[in-house]
Order: sequence, then C-alpha cells, then structure tokens
Amino acid sequence: MTGNTAAVAMLIALFGWSSARADEPNDVYARVADRRFPSVFQAWNAADNLKDEDRLTTLARHDLVYHAPDFFGLRWVGKFNGLATEFTDASRKAGLQMRADLLKKNPQMVLLAELRYRDAHLSYLPPNHEWWMRKAGKVVVGWEEGGYLLLDFSQAAYRQQVARQAKAMVESGVFDGIMLDWWDDDQDRVALLKEIRREIGDKPLILANANDRQTPRTASLLNGYFMECYQSKAAKDWRQIADTLEWAEENLRKPRVNCLETWYQNSRQDLNLMRATTTLSLTLSDGYCLFSDPNPLPSPDHLHDWYPFWEKSLGRPMAKGRWQNDGSVRREFDNGLAVYNPMGNQTVTVTFNTPRTSAATRTTAKSFRVEPGDGDLLLIETAK
Repeated sequence: MTGNTAAVAMLIALFGWSSARADEPNDVYARVADRRFPSVFQAWNAADNLKDEDRLTTLARHDLVYHAPDFFGLRWVGKFNGLATEFTDASRKAGLQMRADLLKKNPQMVLLAELRYRDAHLSYLPPNHEWWMRKAGKVVVGWEEGGYLLLDFSQAAYRQQVARQAKAMVESGVFDGIMLDWWDDDQDRVALLKEIRREIGDKPLILANANDRQTPRTASLLNGYFMECYQSKAAKDWRQIADTLEWAEENLRKPRVNCLETWYQNSRQDLNLMRATTTLSLTLSDGYCLFSDPNPLPSPDHLHDWYPFWEKSLGRPMAKGRWQNDGSVRREFDNGLAVYNPMGNQTVTVTFNTPRTSAATRTTAKSFRVEPGDGDLLLIETAK
C-alpha cells in the first residue's frame, strides 16, 4: 500500500476488509481511505482542457468516476438493454482491462456504473413493454434534454430487474459499485434500494444524486451523495449545501464517498467559486469535489477544466474541519491548512508563525486574506 500504510492496515483489520482482486494493490475501502487531497471526481464527462494528454491519463486524475457501463467497454447481452442481466464475455474482458489500466495510473481510483432505473432511451425496452410509465395510456417524457422516457419503478417486477442489473455490474469485476441518478426518499425508491442491497450485498458502494437534499429514509443504504448543486448563486444556497454535506458525512453508511459539484456562473474562470467548492468539500467532508459547466449549456453536461489547485498538495487530513468564530471553516492536513469562507461572510485573515504559500496566488507570507465565497490551501513551505 502507498501512503499511510499503518492507518489503512488498521481499517482493514478492524472491519475485515480484504483485497477484492489479486492484481490490485488494495480493495475499494482502502482506496477510499488512503487518498491524498484535494480529491476530484468525474461525473460522466471529461476534463477537456488538457489537449495534449491522452484520455485515460486525464480520466485517472480523478479519484472517482461514474458513467454508463458502455463507457467502460461493456455491452449487455440481447437486443434491449433493459431486459438484459449479463454482459458479453468479450466486453467484460475489455472493461477489466480498462479498469486495470486506470488503477495502474491511479491506485486510489474508484469506478462506479450508472444504473438506469428512472428513465431511458426508447431503445431500452420494446415499445409496448409494461415497464414504461404511462399516463392516460401514453408514455411520459423523463429527461427531456436526452429524449428519455420515464420507467415505472413502482412495479415490483421492474425493481427486481434493476437489482439484477446492479448485481451484474458488480459481479463483472469492473465496478466498485453503482450510481443512481434523480434520487429522493419516496416509498418506491426506498423499496428499490432495499432490493438492490439484497442483490449486491453490503460491500459495494452506492452513490445517489440527491442534489442538496437530505434523504433520511435511505441514508443507511447509501455510501454517498452526488450533490449536483445547480443552485449556488446565493449565500443561502451555500448554507444549504454545507448543511447537507455535513449531514451526509454523519449519516450515510461507511465508507462514505460524498461527491460535491457546483457549476460556474460566468465562465470556467470563476476561480473563487472553484476554490470555494473545493475547500468546502475539504473542510466538511472526506469526499470528492468537482467544478463544472452548467447543465443548460448545449454541450454535454459536467464537462470541466482540470485546475492546478486540484493537485494533491495537502496530503492526508489530520483532524476534522471546524467552524471558526470568524465564520470560516478550517481543517489541518499533513501539508497545510484548508480554509473555506462562505458567501455572505466577512473577509477573514489567517496568520501563521512561519511562512506559508497560498495555492490560490502562489504568494508566500505569514498572513493571508480569504474573501467571502472563496477558499484557499495554505501550504507548509516544504509542501509547495
């Protein structure tokens, strides 16, 4: 193992975690525990500003990625993906090779498969299949941008099929778990998640897109939220995001893999918002962050830049983050201090006895100002 070997070994001994595959350096639980920070995830689409870098290298900069199975090379058996329960042998081998290549580049990487349950392309099922949701006898549009139709997961038989697909994803060996989009705490989703856990067991990770909401009825079955925070223009929005992130870190099941994303407001050069998102994730969670394009753009959703601010300069956390009397949140890491200053707060000043270097400005000093709606990593001189 790399890094804090003793800490990871203790986790493995305490919880009985063991290596899932002989060719991997450690299992998913250890990969989550042994990361260096900042830690960034990819939600479907790529960082596209590194034009001269090959695709897998850019992908492997992210510590967690989720996408549809075909992104990883897998193909379902049969004409209709929604009726399938296994992948072709050839595609499974391709997926395993991609997994191995990625883990060689980033041994802490986590791979999740998006599991469709709410909506799908019209090619997903036969046109007249009973699992399409209908109102007044007509199918219902789900995700309008993608032209997807709603699926009726209120049906027990369909929930069982979704759970069988989750099991196939996990048993393929390509994925560490699954991702569920459009998540809420209604009765049918609770029933679906219980069915999935029965099929895949306790160990695989389950990530769900709850936006900035809390879902107490399904918290014990989820390892993390994809917090797709499309509302982040006002101070109250950031308070809601912080409250949900803190709640998720306390209430979801271990290991927790909370993924916080906000969108730019003017351009990808809204660097204060990128830093605020990153430092909010760093100070109030052990999770992953992303700053990306807004969904309403005509380009694919969640495209983003890779920022130098995201290079793993902090190392490992030394303690939990703490709210300060000045309204900021601070957290100590091996190589420096992460500071998040919420929108609507006052400018805060952070002072040290010895010089530090700001990851935001690359200036070295003993005192730093962090503006509202911004954040910084104040690095120990040897960690520059």
